[in-house]
Amino acid sequence: MPPPQPAPLPPRGELRRRVLAGEPTIGAFVQLGSVVAAELLGRAGFDWAIVDLEHGMGAEGDVHGQLLALQGTTTAGLVRVPSAERLRVGRGLDLGAEGLMIPRLETAAEVVDAVSWMRYPPAGIRGIALSTRGAGFGEVGHGDLAAINGRVLGVFQVESPLAVANAPALAALDGVDVLFVGPTDLSHAMGIPGRWDAPEFSAALDAVVAACRRHGKAAGLLLREASEVPVTLARGITFIGIGSDFGYLSGGARRAAAEARDALG
Repeated sequence: MPPPQPAPLPPRGELRRRVLAGEPTIGAFVQLGSVVAAELLGRAGFDWAIVDLEHGMGAEGDVHGQLLALQGTTTAGLVRVPSAERLRVGRGLDLGAEGLMIPRLETAAEVVDAVSWMRYPPAGIRGIALSTRGAGFGEVGHGDLAAINGRVLGVFQVESPLAVANAPALAALDGVDVLFVGPTDLSHAMGIPGRWDAPEFSAALDAVVAACRRHGKAAGLLLREASEVPVTLARGITFIGIGSDFGYLSGGARRAAAEARDALG
């Protein structure tokens, strides 16, 4: 009897296929730096969860455990790198992320560089080390690297008016699978902080959606409440983030305390 085949190692690839097929997906951010919180999000039923190294409490050394916790469930484990640098990008993938969210890029030239760091040669210049978790701890051969390239999801944030203006050029790039609008940063950069109902913010969001539709990519957005999902989906946004472990814990704790104090009279 042949030995049992090991479970698929990250990147598992299904998320990128689903996203590029136009399937709506929902996810959340892992900001507490906690393995337990990551596992709870994974078990909650999200399609993806992003370990947040830009604004979260965890450090790069915490990523491995959080990805393990997520990828022991059906939830895909992504990483938001703190900045778009070759070593940051490569490290996130070597740790086994099924995709990356990359902040603060505005031009096609910047994004082309970042995509090249996400892909093994000849498609890119990602450093090759077959002993890493992202390459299967030695279970992936040299001839299999192209397949890994095809499974890694690329999520690029749109956080400034310049990035909005360049959205058509960004969405046209191979390896840019999602343009994800960061509503807080974008609204502040536009001089309308927190005014997500402002006509100019709405126009910017629609411009990003149109660019994604034109090139067969997904538009993404972070929501404050799950009740916003229907109108967001109707707008053409299919990669939908709904809060974070921090928000769920903080909001739930505040509600419980307020209800308890009300009950005390």
